[in-house]
Amino acid sequence: MSTEPSTPPLPTPQSRIHGCLLGGALGDSLGYAVEFDDISTIRSRFGPGGLQDFSALDADSHFSDDTQMTLYTVDGLVEALEWANAGTAADANACVWLAYLRWLATQGVPVPPSAPVPQPRWIDGQAALKHRRAPGNACLSGLASGEMGTVYRPVNPESKGCGTVMRSAPFGLIPHIPADAVYKLSTDAASLTHGHRSARQSAGTFSLLIHALVSGQSLPEAADYAFAHARGRDDAEPALIDRLERALQLADVSGPAAGARLGPEELVRELGEGWVAEEALAVALYAVLATAPARDGAGDAAREPAGIDPQSHFREAIVLAVNHSGDSDSTASIAGNILGALYGEECLPAEWLEFLEAPEVIRGMAGQLVKVTIA
Repeated sequence: MSTEPSTPPLPTPQSRIHGCLLGGALGDSLGYAVEFDDISTIRSRFGPGGLQDFSALDADSHFSDDTQMTLYTVDGLVEALEWANAGTAADANACVWLAYLRWLATQGVPVPPSAPVPQPRWIDGQAALKHRRAPGNACLSGLASGEMGTVYRPVNPESKGCGTVMRSAPFGLIPHIPADAVYKLSTDAASLTHGHRSARQSAGTFSLLIHALVSGQSLPEAADYAFAHARGRDDAEPALIDRLERALQLADVSGPAAGARLGPEELVRELGEGWVAEEALAVALYAVLATAPARDGAGDAAREPAGIDPQSHFREAIVLAVNHSGDSDSTASIAGNILGALYGEECLPAEWLEFLEAPEVIRGMAGQLVKVTIA
C-alpha cells in the first residue's frame, strides 16, 4: 500500500462561487467592525494582536456596502445571463447599472426623473441589504447622477476609490468566457461610478485574478497572470503597477524576506491604507500571499496534500488584512473573495459562519449565479 498522501480534489465551480461570495462577506464583516479605527485604537480595543476573531466583538456583526454591492453585481450579471439563456441579447453593463440603481434606492438616495426605473427583483426584497453601511461617496454620487457612466463619458472622472474593486469579484466567477471579456465587463462596470483609470484597471485586474483561480490556476500563477496583464497594457496605470509589484515582492516566499510578515504600520507604509483602488487590491493580495502555506518547488498550496489547512490560511490572511490603519473591511473583503475562489467553501471556518449576517441571502445569490452559468 502506498504511503504517499493523496492529493485532494480541486474545488467544484459551485464551491468556488459560494466560497468567493461567503469568504468576501466574512472578511468584510470582521473588517467593518474596525473600518474607521487606526491600529492604536484597534490594539486598545482587542489587545496587542488586534482583532482576531468574531467572538471578540460585543455586538452582532454586520457586513458593509462592500458585500451589498457585490451581491447587486451578481444580480445584474444574473439578469443579463437570464436574458442570454432565453435567447435574447442584453447589455450586461446596463443590467449591472440597473442593479446598482436598485441598490442606491435601498440607501435612500434619489435619482433624477430622467433616470430609468428598474423592475424589482428577488434581491430587492431582502431586509439585510436595505441598511446604510458607510457607502462610498463616489458610488453614491456617480449613481445619483442618473447618468450611465462609461469609459468615454465618465462620472466622477478623478475618483479612484476602492469602491470599484470591492464589488468586482463576481465578474471573475462567470465560467466559459475569455479573460478579455472578464476584464471588459469589470472595467465597464467600474466606469459606472469611478472615472479614474486606476479605479477601472484595479477592478479589472482583480476580476482577472478571480477568473484565473476559478479556472484552476494556482495562487502564484493567478497572481502573476493578473499582474502581467495589468503591466502589459498600453495604458497601464503606473500607480497600480507599482503597488502590485511591491506586494508581490514583499510576499515572495523565496526572497530575502521569506518568513517575515509585515506589521500593521509597515503594511500601510509599504502598500497604503486601502482607501484607493490599487492600494486595496495590493494590501489584500499581500495578505493572501504572505500567509500562504509553504510551497514545495513550483507546487501550490491548494494542490499539495501535506499539511495544508485552508481554514488556517483563511483566518491568518483575513486577520492580516483587517488589522491596519485603513479601509479594513474592503481589504479583508477582497482577501476573502480571493481565498474563497481558490479553495472553495472548504476554507470558511464554521465558527465564523455562525456570526455572518444573512448567509441565506448570500447563498441565495450564489445559487442564482450557479443556476444561470453551471446548472
